[in-house]
Amino acid sequence: MQQRSALVSYARSITGCGTNAEDLVQEAWLRFDEASNNRLLEDATGYLFRIVRNLALDSKRSQAREYRLTRAVNYDEAVHSLAADTPDPESIALYSAEYARMQQALAELPERTRIACEMHRFGDAKLREIAAFLNISVPLAHKLVAEGVEHCKERLGWP
Repeated sequence: MQQRSALVSYARSITGCGTNAEDLVQEAWLRFDEASNNRLLEDATGYLFRIVRNLALDSKRSQAREYRLTRAVNYDEAVHSLAADTPDPESIALYSAEYARMQQALAELPERTRIACEMHRFGDAKLREIAAFLNISVPLAHKLVAEGVEHCKERLGWP
């Protein structure tokens, strides 16, 4: 490629990073080769520069977004919050009885209501997905989920 050094300089001027510029030029060449499909293009050099420019701008935006996100993170807090995601033995003991009552309440529901409730609450299924799975209407799926949740609340003594 005759224009390689000019393309790398151009990408470096946008991104501010020589290594990243090399990668962008390589990616641009691959995209150019795929787009040209082995045919002669009228302004191939201009097209390559345009691809490099677009990739460099995308890369710069991505780096800026990543910097904003990582700059705001306090890594010590992040590590502690990850550790806090695992319940401690005391919490497990405290909520095991409640979990058993929840399982019992779900078992008392009619099968279709139980399935709808479990899909929605534990499987994060949308009402239309539940309706399709059970071969019912979306409003009926909503009603079944609401009935199931209300039954479980009553059995657990929740307001």
